[in-house]
Amino acid sequence: MLPKFLLADNSQETPDTIFVVHTEEPRFIVESDIEDFWSNQVIHWLDDDPQNEDLIEQLLELAETFLEDEFENQDELYDREIGQN
Repeated sequence: MLPKFLLADNSQETPDTIFVVHTEEPRFIVESDIEDFWSNQVIHWLDDDPQNEDLIEQLLELAETFLEDEFENQDELYDREIGQN
């Protein structure tokens, strides 16, 4: 089973951009500024664009929560690695 969200980047071409990929229908990729998820945000729909604005807002909030949790987890892992050295 695939995770509901994945992180992606293309640091060689867009170093200040992060991509959050939603793997369940409606599938989409959110392209945004790495420092501010809501800045310069572009949604790339892989499935039909849902017409329900509330659903889109809810999905984007879930994507933001996922991104924040991933960054926090990465920081904790980094801190643990530094503490072990």
